[in-house]
Amino acid sequence: MMITPRVVIIGAGIVGANLADELTERGWTDVTVLDQGPIPLTGGSTSHAPGLVFQTSPSRTMARLAAYTGEKLASLTRGTARAFNAVGGLEVALTEERLAELHRRCNLSTAWGIESCVVDAAEAKALHPLIDEDRVLGALYQPQDGLASSLLAVELLRERTESRGARFLGGVRVTGVERDGGRVTGVRSGDTVFPADIVVSAAGFWGPQVGELMGMDVPLVPLAHQYAFTEEVPGLSGEPEESVGTGNNARLPILRHQGEGLYYRQVGPRLGIGSYAHRPMPVGYDELPAHEGPGRGGMPSMLPFTPEDFERPWRATQELLPALRDVRVRDGFNGIFSFTPDGGSLVGESKDLRGFYVAEAVWVTHSAGVARCVAEMLVEGRSSTDVRELDIARFERVQLEPGYVLETSQQSFVEVYDIKHPLEPRQSPRDLRLAPFHERQVELGAFFLESAGWERPHWYEANRPLLDQLPAEWLPPARDGWASRYDSPISAAEAHATRTNVALYDMTPLKRLEVFGPGAPGLLQGLATGNLDKKPGAVTYTLLVDGGGGILSDLTVARGGQELFQVGANGGIDAAYIARRAREWNEEHPQAPVSVEDTTDTTCCIGVWGPRARDLVQPLTDVDLSNDGLRYFRMATGTIAGIPVRLMRLSYVGELGWEVYADAADGLALWDALWAAGQDLGVIAAGRGAFNSLRLEKGYRSWGTDMDTEHDPFQAGLGFAVRRDKEDYVGREAVERRREETGRPRLRCLTVDDGTTVLMGKEPVFVDGRPAGYTTSAAYGYTVHRPVAYAWLPASVAEGDTVQVRYFDRLVDATVAAEPLVDPEMARIKGEGAVVG
Repeated sequence: MMITPRVVIIGAGIVGANLADELTERGWTDVTVLDQGPIPLTGGSTSHAPGLVFQTSPSRTMARLAAYTGEKLASLTRGTARAFNAVGGLEVALTEERLAELHRRCNLSTAWGIESCVVDAAEAKALHPLIDEDRVLGALYQPQDGLASSLLAVELLRERTESRGARFLGGVRVTGVERDGGRVTGVRSGDTVFPADIVVSAAGFWGPQVGELMGMDVPLVPLAHQYAFTEEVPGLSGEPEESVGTGNNARLPILRHQGEGLYYRQVGPRLGIGSYAHRPMPVGYDELPAHEGPGRGGMPSMLPFTPEDFERPWRATQELLPALRDVRVRDGFNGIFSFTPDGGSLVGESKDLRGFYVAEAVWVTHSAGVARCVAEMLVEGRSSTDVRELDIARFERVQLEPGYVLETSQQSFVEVYDIKHPLEPRQSPRDLRLAPFHERQVELGAFFLESAGWERPHWYEANRPLLDQLPAEWLPPARDGWASRYDSPISAAEAHATRTNVALYDMTPLKRLEVFGPGAPGLLQGLATGNLDKKPGAVTYTLLVDGGGGILSDLTVARGGQELFQVGANGGIDAAYIARRAREWNEEHPQAPVSVEDTTDTTCCIGVWGPRARDLVQPLTDVDLSNDGLRYFRMATGTIAGIPVRLMRLSYVGELGWEVYADAADGLALWDALWAAGQDLGVIAAGRGAFNSLRLEKGYRSWGTDMDTEHDPFQAGLGFAVRRDKEDYVGREAVERRREETGRPRLRCLTVDDGTTVLMGKEPVFVDGRPAGYTTSAAYGYTVHRPVAYAWLPASVAEGDTVQVRYFDRLVDATVAAEPLVDPEMARIKGEGAVVG
């Protein structure tokens, strides 16, 4: 008999029950599920959840998790009762803006492989006879959406899981987490200890309390959400009532009126109405009612209904659904759900306590999907679905501050049904993380977007006069209303200056790690696909892959000494991964320890790029910046205007230049020195708008947007970063197997044939009239004078082929292009080419 790890799951709701099921299905049967409430009505969000499973999402991951949840719950039946009813989903638009948004959402669904279509008002009326078709302009219909019967699902999952050897224990409040040597050993409830090799907290809105038991920040806020029941509705009379035992027998599709923050579902002869159209109502744990059983008001997750918050939503409801004008609200409650700073779920292992995982802020919609991901992580070492958007390590320290979590989680509630532009920054809180030369950026009229708390210049108004000097072919075409948001033609002038002269870019927000100590070379060499066993001064672009060969991240690693490396990473997830691997290394190699330090907040970086970059920097430093003195992908230490710096000769805009690193305390002086020295050359500051365009023209990938763990290096066009002759790095076996595989999708470069339609990413791509892939990064290519995008396409699609991209409600022709579009010979970036005019 196979001995498997002892697993304790905290929380017996829809997530905990699904996780126990997924684990036992994989042979891990020593599973104990604990809950402080009685089972199955534990008093958490599952106990009252309306059970909507809408699959559409801007996130490919979340869409897939929802699809799997629907499929799995549909397989759970007891007699004629079923845990999922695929009644379909209908989202209505009452304004032109909302109708355009439905077309965009339809494109998202198509991109992710979900059946969907936009229907007219008459078709919407036929699908949901209660709506006023005269008020509706159109609707998004998804036939596979539906209603989950959460409590029935939990019961059926528990029965199946217990039959495999797991156990569920109610009335057990976890009061402590046991540990030894930095590893979890169990959980405590009063005087009782439940031994465990792995603990997973699926405690829902109680997650922060569980996190506190072992010092882990769980950034979520319990917020009350209104849910009301009508009296019997004309047209639904005689419909059978719902119960836990029978599941739901609804006929009408789920209906969403997102313009008013409302959704509707049939509940027997009545309608259930959920509203986000009210003030955020954060709830403290001391405000929760005691558990008194299944009656409303008698469970911790169900607070008294506040009728004053429902007045406007009720008026909007009666306008959309005329049959309700003579119907009253029977009753309702304010149900508690979990909201996070970015609206996403929280999944992953604690940074400080090995074996302790969380699966929090997961709604019924994604419950089975998240459970499968966690089970795969535990049993197989990796999730088959990329989970970077759920990884709890994605948050920076400032984003874990209680005030930040409270404000931004409430904003997530407010915006849950809002139309959100892909580039739209949060409005508050801002100015949390600033480059040392931020005041200079403000003086130059920087337009800032925000990421991970950093203020990031997108363009500079000081460069507007340069538009008058641009060659006519460099002036970009006018964009449509959607693509023009958070965009300025000034980015064209900044791109032109970078290609023809010299520009300064703020690269400070990029994650920087120092890996040092006797074990540093061995640790990194064992993680990276490239060879890092090089002399000090070498810089290497390399990848991290997981056990299945999927791309965990791409890194730039500079060797500063025999035992010192600077790692350019993609964010907190990378930092947590490398730190975890370092702890494992130290346990196995105590004679050769290694340390990992995040230096992002204590250092800064300025990219100096363009054909005249050498003319600007060389007079300020004694470092030989000639082609022979500091070759491409090499690093040197020295000074600029007396300021200690590291110079790395590399460029993600495809031009000659350096990334210049310094202590944050010296950042302002460094900027001023470079700026002053560049005045005679006409130096400018340039923003992310220009950067992203130039990056795409050069064919440089962006991890998380262009590729992730669901892609291998060869699919993504990054096979050059994998050393075939290198032994013993994480994932090598899987990578080498994939090297020889053919027929899998490939990341390809597209140029848009009409020269004017600027794509935004995540649009579906059609080959021979059928959906076949989706776009990733997209921008206007200022140098090539046409829109550019990258897309995942079938391997059979070849360079020169024409494909179609659906942008809102129209198809746009695009051509598969050879890459890179600019300087394939690498002459410019190596300082050997002519200036682009």
